[in-house]
Amino acid sequence: MARVLRSFASVEPFTPGADVRYPRPERLTAPLEVQPARAAKAAESLGLATVGDLLEHLPRDRREARTIAALEPGEVATVVVEVRSITSRPVRRRGMKPLVEATVADETGVMKVTFFNQPWLAGRYPPSTGLMLHGKYEARNRFRVQQHAPTDEAAGGGGVDVAHYPATDGLSSTQILTLVRAHSRGLADTIEPLPARLRVAERLPPRADALWAAHFGEHEAGRRRLAFEELLLLQLALLRRRALRRDSARASGLAAPAELTRAWLADGLPFAPTGDQRAAMAAVDQDLALEKPMQRLLMGEVGSGKTVIALYAMLRAVESGAQAALMAPTETLAEQHFATLQALMPGELVQAALLTGSTPAGRRADLLG
Repeated sequence: MARVLRSFASVEPFTPGADVRYPRPERLTAPLEVQPARAAKAAESLGLATVGDLLEHLPRDRREARTIAALEPGEVATVVVEVRSITSRPVRRRGMKPLVEATVADETGVMKVTFFNQPWLAGRYPPSTGLMLHGKYEARNRFRVQQHAPTDEAAGGGGVDVAHYPATDGLSSTQILTLVRAHSRGLADTIEPLPARLRVAERLPPRADALWAAHFGEHEAGRRRLAFEELLLLQLALLRRRALRRDSARASGLAAPAELTRAWLADGLPFAPTGDQRAAMAAVDQDLALEKPMQRLLMGEVGSGKTVIALYAMLRAVESGAQAALMAPTETLAEQHFATLQALMPGELVQAALLTGSTPAGRRADLLG
């Protein structure tokens, strides 16, 4: 399935008379038709209800298609072959359906393949049918089939990567690949959510090409484009949620730093703050001056002094007549933070206490009162 990816996006206008094809995304909402009923039920369990669902069902990885001549006994592999002959014969073991055996070939050799408990395949795969088979190659030139599906790939496509999809009982990865191939024209109807200017700046291919590459071409290149889109949309959603929360919430703005924090920085802190710590304190001051809740994430390596910045923000609240709490997910970590705060506040700078889930009720009432 050869295809050359289109060029990267451009912000230049179309030339007069350019052949522009507009996507029709409504086609992607068409119900996905899967046969037989067992496979249709399996597709439903995978969330594959429409053509669009199918084309968004990306491969987990890729497998190299092998040639018959290159197979080793005991090897689990995928091969692309053509049916030479196929028959069904009864099995003496009670409860087993007739066994289907076929002679298949590619440009490198011939072998026998076996399908278990699927007698109808003798009529479905007549001679000259192209098949993609996945299974185990056994001794005496025999192949035990685990997954199968018709294909229009040329037999003997050794070295070609074959997509491997998340699958389930009743609908194999090979069957999903066959469905994707049948509906691949629908990729052109995919809507592009990223503006051309952004795709130019980030050197990203169009979404339709990224999906095509994920299914049939450069698997990782396609996934990278789709991952960028997913992370960008997630960040935009988070920014919108943050903006809505900030616009609807109110807080009391704090005045400029006063005597308490100045005295702590000058005489109480056991060391001089670094340049990065002073920059973080200045950013905290800007946030605390606003009449909106602060929403700031402070990142730094272990030992970089994040607790110093947290204590600075707490002292800013205390010198403005409020209380402050440093929360920790476990009692052990809370005890460690409390000890660190005490070390960073020598003397009786402010009153501080440790409150945990195991604090007695009387002591808790005193602290909160």
